Amino acid sequence: MNVKDFQWKKDITVKELIQQYGQVGFQSVELAKAADVFVKMKKNSAKVFLTFTSNMVTSGLRGFFAQLIKLKFADVIVTTVGGLEEDIMKANGEKFSVGRFEADDVELHEQGVNRVGNLFVKNESYMNFEDWITPVLDELYQKQKRWAVSELLREIGLKLNDENSILYQAAKNNVPIFCPAITDGAFGFHLYLFQQKHSDFIVDVVKDFGNILFCTSHDDKKAVIALGGSISKHHAILCTLLNGGANYAVYMTTAQRTSGSMSGATTNEAKSWGKVKDDSDVATVIGDVTIMFPLAMIKALEELSEEGLLE
Repeated sequence: MNVKDFQWKKDITVKELIQQYGQVGFQSVELAKAADVFVKMKKNSAKVFLTFTSNMVTSGLRGFFAQLIKLKFADVIVTTVGGLEEDIMKANGEKFSVGRFEADDVELHEQGVNRVGNLFVKNESYMNFEDWITPVLDELYQKQKRWAVSELLREIGLKLNDENSILYQAAKNNVPIFCPAITDGAFGFHLYLFQQKHSDFIVDVVKDFGNILFCTSHDDKKAVIALGGSISKHHAILCTLLNGGANYAVYMTTAQRTSGSMSGATTNEAKSWGKVKDDSDVATVIGDVTIMFPLAMIKALEELSEEGLLE
């Protein structure tokens, strides 16, 4: 394959754009490859593990993730608790604003505003989250005393009514959400406070590890879409390791492989562990997920839609 000069044309589609990327060079080639792997995993009925970090839910990608669940593209979700808190906040009408990376953080703190990159979240949103989650925990406690994390999150999703909510769409479409670090955020603090009042209230993380292990098998074709890194990515690929490895994998991250971190680890590195099969279709895209992921996934969705393969 030769490098081909990129050309704009009137009314170019995302599919045509990404197809051209395949012969531009550098990360454009990897992005086009990622889109092709997305198509293959869907066409071959792989069980898709979609993982992402909470900052992506802070952004407008939240509604896109919910849409992918609705379209039956994601079969299992693995994420961090901050994103779930913010999903609930947005479902209940909270608004996050776009600011600047260079904002005066001392001034923001005095105003009760928290910065995530160039996105701003008010303290008030967390207070409103507390007001909403406390009676929900009371209600769930009356229903039963011990919950696996994914079962608890499903119950919460059923209480929301927002088509753009990840928790809502997951509950509605029977897609489990795993959050192994459920205490790593405001939600964890409220779980702790609730347990001080009700010592027999248990959120069972270990049981949920069994749930994710048994949600697939060696016989299933498995696919991982890891957006960012951390515990979300590793929890999913550890599951695929223990079930024979993934057949398809796409990683998107701003981290570099030279750090030796989970966030920077490539799909090729995963083969050394058996998390990804030796002969799997893989792509590792280095870049901002808010740019890269919609482009690659929309190209895949356009192709699958044209072939009548989307529900």
